[in-house]
Amino acid sequence: MKPILISGIQPTGRLHLGNYLGALKNFVELQNSGKYQCYFFIADYHSLTIDFSPKQKEKEILAVAQSYLAAGIDPKKSVIFVQSQAPESTELTWILSTITPPGELNRMTQFKDKAQNDPNNINMGLVTYPLLMAADILLYDAKFVPVGDDQLQHLELARTLARKFNNKFGKTFIEPQAILAKTARVMSLDNPQKKMSKTLPSGCLFLDDSEKEIMQKIKSAVTDSGSEIKYDEKNKPGLSNLLSIYSELSERPVMELEKKYYGKGYGEFKTDLAKVVVNSLKSFHILNHQPSILNAILNSGFKKAKKQVVAKMKEIKSKLGLPQVSG
Repeated sequence: MKPILISGIQPTGRLHLGNYLGALKNFVELQNSGKYQCYFFIADYHSLTIDFSPKQKEKEILAVAQSYLAAGIDPKKSVIFVQSQAPESTELTWILSTITPPGELNRMTQFKDKAQNDPNNINMGLVTYPLLMAADILLYDAKFVPVGDDQLQHLELARTLARKFNNKFGKTFIEPQAILAKTARVMSLDNPQKKMSKTLPSGCLFLDDSEKEIMQKIKSAVTDSGSEIKYDEKNKPGLSNLLSIYSELSERPVMELEKKYYGKGYGEFKTDLAKVVVNSLKSFHILNHQPSILNAILNSGFKKAKKQVVAKMKEIKSKLGLPQVSG
């Protein structure tokens, strides 16, 4: 059997180019490699840690499902489901919390960052977030997890907890391994010192932006002083960000792009980049499934995931001496 790979995206509003290059594009490549049994879920439990509208949550969940499909994730090749469809993940979160020292969670840098960014919404979900992430990984016997540098600390906790549980209760969990994302971080078009984010909409390329909106945002993107089109993160962070985006979407090395635009101006470079972005994201406009179709795909994926979850939870409870659910 192929080793299981798992990852997910939170339904917290419109997805943008950073989500595509940082996750979705990589998901599709991993799926199509044929090396893994891929599980891609919609992390709706995780999304509850930030302010949200209950009326919009279902729409946001279906929007992520739509984006999965538009990016090229194939339900015939991968298992696509909603995290909360398998509440066993929260059950395992509690179990893992009983073997996790408080200090392990207090030192997590992502909690500190999120608490700083939104001081009016500091909640225990932000603290225990890494435990839920660990549960999602361990519950599905995932051997591989595609992550960026900012998630490595969380994955290491999952590995630590797997070892700790196995040593205490007997071999139960696989220690997951990281597959580091190949893509560079995508920065805001109008503030290249910050990551691209929906909280800075003027500098954010959303996957469902119109061709006109994409053209306008790229033409107004920060390109630094001077006119030379050259990658230089220190002195030309704005232009370097645009070159990275161009390189990732066109799959052409930055050096090749530098040669292509040698002696040419920012205007021509930006116009060409905008065309590349529009062409790369066209599937997000063409594909438009009805909610009934999306729900059918998610339910089908959940049925496959449920088999894994039920068997694993039965094994976990057996190791802990807990009663099994009958009937």
